[in-house]
Amino acid sequence: MNDLTNILLLAFLGSIAGLIGGVILILKESWGRTLCKYAIPFAAGVLLSVSILHLIPEASHEMGEGAFLVVLLAFLGSFLFEQFFAHLHHHEDRKHTMLKTAVPLVIFGDTMHNFIDGVAIAAAYLADPMFGVVVALATFLHETPHEIGDFGLLMKAGWSKGKTFTANLFSASFTFPGALFVYFYAQNRTGTIGFLLAISAGIFLYLGASDFLPEVEEEERKHPSWKYLIPLFIGVVIMYLMTLIVPEHH
Repeated sequence: MNDLTNILLLAFLGSIAGLIGGVILILKESWGRTLCKYAIPFAAGVLLSVSILHLIPEASHEMGEGAFLVVLLAFLGSFLFEQFFAHLHHHEDRKHTMLKTAVPLVIFGDTMHNFIDGVAIAAAYLADPMFGVVVALATFLHETPHEIGDFGLLMKAGWSKGKTFTANLFSASFTFPGALFVYFYAQNRTGTIGFLLAISAGIFLYLGASDFLPEVEEEERKHPSWKYLIPLFIGVVIMYLMTLIVPEHH
């Protein structure tokens, strides 16, 4: 298969397949809630690890020390975007009326998030095909609990199951335009791949540190138990092992 086909398949794995968490929630809510409890800490470990162990080193290899500044700016930009444009945290204790107001912003934020996922997957693949697989896997692993949160929020806001699924499928599909943008436009410009990897690293780092980790801490505080922390470290270990699998070309 050619590069474009591979990138589109990885984009499918990274985002559309992540809808499985939301589908489980629709079919069996108790299963979805249980999966989410353990998937969130796992996703936190994956996002933090893939950013620090994979994306940042690769970005610095591609564009030098300037990559670190781009990572920082992307991290801060994610914070500002969330504060002023679209609040992405999916807490279940919001009032019903607040949920209805937040729904358009959540869908918009998730659409942009999925576009960035596509950019990250394609940029990683063009840097090294195996690296693209790692980023697609990391995207899938963090999208599953993310989609569970989305499905739960929209249904709490009064949306039907069919409408909820359609909205999330539409949002998830924007992974493909992100990937296609990189393939047809960005890869032909010197330094662009490293720049995009650095942006992806900053965004992934922000999501792991400010979205997923606080939910792990909150759950652990409500129900003190190591069982919520074990998936976190499993995610870290898996991403570390992937550094041993991905060919070292630095």
